[in-house]
Amino acid sequence: MGIRLDSVTVAYDGNVDTLALDSLDLTVEPGEVMALLGPSGSGKTTALRAVAGFVRPVSGRVLLGGRDVTDLPPYRRGIGMVVQSYALFPHLRVDENVAFGLRARKTARSEIRQRVAEALEMTGMAAYARRHPRELSGGQQQRVAIARALAIRPDVLLLDEPLSALDARLRSGMLAELARLHRELPDVSMLYVTHDQVEALTLADRIAVMDKARLQSCGTPRELYRSPADAFTASFVGGANLVPVTVGTGGVSFAGAELKVGTNGVAAGARATLCVRPHLVGLGQGPNQLAGVVREIQWRGATHRLYVEVDGHTVMADVRELKAPPVHGDPVTLHFMPDDAVLLPAEVSHG
Repeated sequence: MGIRLDSVTVAYDGNVDTLALDSLDLTVEPGEVMALLGPSGSGKTTALRAVAGFVRPVSGRVLLGGRDVTDLPPYRRGIGMVVQSYALFPHLRVDENVAFGLRARKTARSEIRQRVAEALEMTGMAAYARRHPRELSGGQQQRVAIARALAIRPDVLLLDEPLSALDARLRSGMLAELARLHRELPDVSMLYVTHDQVEALTLADRIAVMDKARLQSCGTPRELYRSPADAFTASFVGGANLVPVTVGTGGVSFAGAELKVGTNGVAAGARATLCVRPHLVGLGQGPNQLAGVVREIQWRGATHRLYVEVDGHTVMADVRELKAPPVHGDPVTLHFMPDDAVLLPAEVSHG
C-alpha cells in the first residue's frame, strides 16, 4: 500500500501564520522505504503524524493505497507505528505488549498467539516473550516495539526517530535489523523519520529532505549525494564544501585559481556555488589545486579531517590517517578531480 500526501498543510492551532508543514506533496510507493530527513523543526515528524492521523491538515489530503483517510481516526487507518521512546507498557510482559494492538482489534485468541509468535521470531525476541520491559536493554525494548507494530500486519509502517535513544553500537545493529525486515516484508511501505543522515543513506530507497516546514528535494540516496539540487541538501546529506565561484568559459574561478569543472550550461560571468565532498579533496599536488592554511585538524581513526582556510573560506578534506599530519598554521595544498565537483545555484545560502 502506498502513501500519498497531497498538498498537505498543517498549522499550529489552525493558524496559517505558524505552519508546521507547508503544502507537502510526497508519494511513497508500495513496498518503498522513504526517509524524511531534516533538522529539528523541519516538519518531518509533523508529516508522519499527519499520515498516522494524530494531526489534521488545515488543507490537503492524506491517502493510503489510494483511499482518502484524511478524516479517519488513527485506529481505522491500519498502520503500525514505532516511536523513539518505545512506549511499552511496563506492567505487561513482552508477549502481552506485542499482543496489545491485536486485542484492541478484537482478533481471535488463537490468531493472536500465532501473530505474536511470528512477530517476536521476526525481530529476534522470541526467547524474551515472558520478560517485562525493565528486564530488557534499550535495543531489545525497541525490537519489542517493532514487533508490536508488525503483529497487526500493517501495510504501512511509520517509524519516528526509532533509534535515537540507542548508543552507536546498538543503532548500527538495529539498522541492519530494519534492513533485514525490509527484505522480508517487501510489500510494507515504510515512512522513516530521522535527523541522522547515516540512517537515511543506509536504509532508505529514497530520501525526502525537509527544512522550514517544506520539502527541499527528494531522490535516491545516490542522487542526493552525488548530484544535490541545492546547498542545503548538499550540506545535510553527507556534508559538503560549499564555496562561491564565478563561472568562466571552461570552468570556474575561486580564490584566484582557475578550476576545471562542469558548468552545467551556466553562462560565463555568472555566480554559482561549488560543491565538493570532503572525502574527495586530496592533500598535495593534483588537478584543481587550492592553497590554504590549516586552521584545525581532527583525528577520526582511519582518517584525518583537515579544516583549511582558503581565501577566507573553510575547505574540509578527509584524508587517510597521516603519520605526520600538518599542524595549525601550516600552509598546505589541496586538490580535487574535475568530475568530483557539482555546480549549484548561487542564490542558495552558503552557510
